[in-house]
Amino acid sequence: MLIKNRIASDPLSSEITSKSTYLNRRSFLKGGAATAAAALMPWSVSAAPTRAREFPNLIKSPFSTDEPQNKYDDVTGYNNFYEFGTNKSDPYDNAGGFMNRPWSITVDGLCDRPGALDIEDLLTKYSLEERIYRMRCVEAWSMVIPWVGVSLRDVLKKFEPSSKAKYVEFTTLIDKKQFPGQNYPTIPWPYTEGLRLDEAMHPLTLLSVGIFGEELPAQNGAPVRLVVPWKYGFKSIKSIIHMRFVEEMPKTTWEQQAPSEYGFYANVNPEVDHPRWTQSKERRIGEFFRRPTASFNGYAEEVADLYKGMDLRKFY
Repeated sequence: MLIKNRIASDPLSSEITSKSTYLNRRSFLKGGAATAAAALMPWSVSAAPTRAREFPNLIKSPFSTDEPQNKYDDVTGYNNFYEFGTNKSDPYDNAGGFMNRPWSITVDGLCDRPGALDIEDLLTKYSLEERIYRMRCVEAWSMVIPWVGVSLRDVLKKFEPSSKAKYVEFTTLIDKKQFPGQNYPTIPWPYTEGLRLDEAMHPLTLLSVGIFGEELPAQNGAPVRLVVPWKYGFKSIKSIIHMRFVEEMPKTTWEQQAPSEYGFYANVNPEVDHPRWTQSKERRIGEFFRRPTASFNGYAEEVADLYKGMDLRKFY
């Protein structure tokens, strides 16, 4: 079966259906009208994956927002993760058998101590924090998510990047058996992303291993993903297996796929529209009305100085 090539921001059938109907689909299926409701829905519903183990003694981060959090089902049931499929429900539906152990991340390139970062070492040798971050997707929807993880800079420092290192390149696992979406040329595989080194070393940048006090579900990027809360969601690469220090700006997946729509920096900017719609407003998942989009997703006070003197229309 062929899948038509598309970009992440193309309208989906699931978005034509109201958000409240979509996000409450499990409730519909529990009621007496399950058959009728299911017949009206353009997605398939699978059994919920088993909830993961909880993390004890989490540090509550001062970086957290005090805004109301989205529900667990919001966060785990409505995702962009093309490795599992291009519809928002595909990651939830197709991730049940994903195996994320054993797992290690190769860290190399322009550094003095290249090596590997084992997921178990990450979980046991670093202090895990819970950080409640606003997250903004390029398609003009957003969530508030309680992430669990460690500061990326604490990890990167262990590998001692050299003075020539200006950027960090990230790569997702490629495994066509576990990631059915990788069997189709929807986007260039494997998924790659990058940050300028000062962005990667910023205190807000998180290497996440969990949500809601538990290990990450597969559909959210298990076992380890990036979280960069002042950028659009596609920068927060999932299921990372490689981090590389480089001197030149790396070519990232969405830059290669649609360079006029997805720039390297991808900072949330209400004044720079996507070519096909405005970015000035967003809709929080679970809400009906749109709200104004905040510069740098509301983190301007913390990160604006990183881009001082840059033309943010050119470096979008």
